[in-house]
Amino acid sequence: MNLHLVLLICYSVVLLGVGLFVSRRVRSANSFFVANRALGAGLLFATVLAANIGAGSTVGATGIAYRDGLSAWWWNGSAGIGSLLLAFWIGPRVWRQATQHKFLTAGDLVEHHFGRTVRGLVSGMLWFATLSILAGQLIGIAWILNVVAGVPKWAGCLVGGALLTTYFAAGGLLGAVWVNVVQLTVKLAGFALALPFVISSVGGLDTILSQAPGATPDAGYGAFWHGTSSIGFVVLMVPAFISSPGLLQKIYGAKSGRAVRIGIGANAVMLMLFGFVPALLGMAARLHHPGLARELALPTLLASDLPVAVGGLLLAAIFSAEVSAADAVLFMLSTSLSQDLYRRFINPSARDNQVLGVARLAAVAGGVLGVLLAIVTPTIEGALSFFYAMLGATVLIPVLVATHAHVDRRREVLVSILAGAAAVIAAQFSGISRPGSLWTPATVGVATAVATYLLSVTVRRIYLQRKSASRFE
Repeated sequence: MNLHLVLLICYSVVLLGVGLFVSRRVRSANSFFVANRALGAGLLFATVLAANIGAGSTVGATGIAYRDGLSAWWWNGSAGIGSLLLAFWIGPRVWRQATQHKFLTAGDLVEHHFGRTVRGLVSGMLWFATLSILAGQLIGIAWILNVVAGVPKWAGCLVGGALLTTYFAAGGLLGAVWVNVVQLTVKLAGFALALPFVISSVGGLDTILSQAPGATPDAGYGAFWHGTSSIGFVVLMVPAFISSPGLLQKIYGAKSGRAVRIGIGANAVMLMLFGFVPALLGMAARLHHPGLARELALPTLLASDLPVAVGGLLLAAIFSAEVSAADAVLFMLSTSLSQDLYRRFINPSARDNQVLGVARLAAVAGGVLGVLLAIVTPTIEGALSFFYAMLGATVLIPVLVATHAHVDRRREVLVSILAGAAAVIAAQFSGISRPGSLWTPATVGVATAVATYLLSVTVRRIYLQRKSASRFE
């Protein structure tokens, strides 16, 4: 058994132990769903950033940089921009409503403003779409285990799924928050230590940034902005990070609006700074290992080009990234099924302990389905892109309207959700999304949702004006 694998096993045991230890304090749905609404800025920052630095932000973004160069920053950078808007615009508004009305999930917010039908529709669609992002995290774990220990992809997905499902199903948000603190510390330390080694090994930063255009398939390889590709990341990530149910629910757990602004704002700054790390690592991997399958770039770099101690720490950091993001996804899956669907539609009189039991069973079911989907899904970027596209097309409009509108807009919101989801699915399977194209499923879905909502508002306004006028004729 190699040393990297031993270190990874020991680290997994630590994570599992922390999660199970904290789970002893979880005896109510309030603890499981919103951590007793007691998260200060520091804990909120840690759990949100730990969730946001996942497979897409590390293995996926490094693979994008391996292919496209420095412009891969826009994957994490766009998430940071969305998080800034969440911190100082949407987040405090959502927190005030959640505190006032005792919301436990994003579905509670949706139903409060738009009714049961919209809540059920959004929750049902997102439950299945969310499986794709869980699959993306598990693929990241599998690639690491494949490069480090030769573990087949399917087995790596099983190992990762079993670990995160066990500690999350036991402790919910309260358990995940404290596990996330450990994970975030390891992540930041691992990447901070490994990046200088990697840059030095290829001859310095100038060597990375001055890769000759003629030696790469794209003349803009070293450019920060990559045209339609960068625009696509902005459209994909910014709406998703403004309206993600998982992030909104973590905001519910904050103890004050100030904690939301500081915690989520600090997370946004860190995401934008961190965006340069996988970009530089991917470009360095291309110099060291040309011809790789791009999502193997980061695991190969840590296994082949770093001292064992540094590589082991970076391995733990990347593993932390995938697991912490995956437990955030399980958070969305378990709360959506138990609170938004089971308690609201199947058993409205369910007791607190019954809902808690369903939440834990939902986490296990989500973990199993996520593993199965990960085994058959080829790439991290593909899995995550579909989820983020669905998120922007179906949740952005409800969240914006819920925090700003002062009239009943449930019909308009319902139409926009249906149109946006249909547009994403049509774009996903029609083949219109090609490399370099602006018309990705995300841009098509968000544009359709926004246009449909505005059109519906206009049509209703005209109808009401004519109806009002007819009364006086």
